[in-house]
Amino acid sequence: MSSALMGAGRFNDHLQRRLDPRIQIRPATIEDIPELSRIRLAVVENVLSDPSRITQEMYESYLTDRGRGWVALCGDTPAGFVVADGLDESIWALFIDPPFEGQGLGSALMARATDWLFANGARVITLSTEVGTRAERFYQAQGWQPGAVDVRGERHFTLAAPDDSAGQ
Repeated sequence: MSSALMGAGRFNDHLQRRLDPRIQIRPATIEDIPELSRIRLAVVENVLSDPSRITQEMYESYLTDRGRGWVALCGDTPAGFVVADGLDESIWALFIDPPFEGQGLGSALMARATDWLFANGARVITLSTEVGTRAERFYQAQGWQPGAVDVRGERHFTLAAPDDSAGQ
């Protein structure tokens, strides 16, 4: 991984304080991949039509060479994860295990990933999701700007880096 992608990026401490104190967010590791895959396959929207499409090697690449990921733990149980792609300056994955939805995990994980991408030089971050889903509404509520819908039926979103000059 390039040195630019190694930067830690800052986490929004106020989001951690708003989470249930039993929920912690930590960097994802290769050892987490079975749980990341379990969570990815448990979702009820953005369901993979072919689960074999996302391989162990893809997870490994996104967690090491291409970017970084984080896992939300409720106690010792992985409850959600996000993976930021530092090469494409995008969010590769954000998924919450259905029993843990509605607890602020998505917002906290997304803040961790976008902070990291912006701290590592991204000016605009992208992602895509299926049209008409809760995920689409979540991204809009988080300030992502909706764009075109591609041939697969996915809406593309962008999030611009905060304007640091506003505080100067």
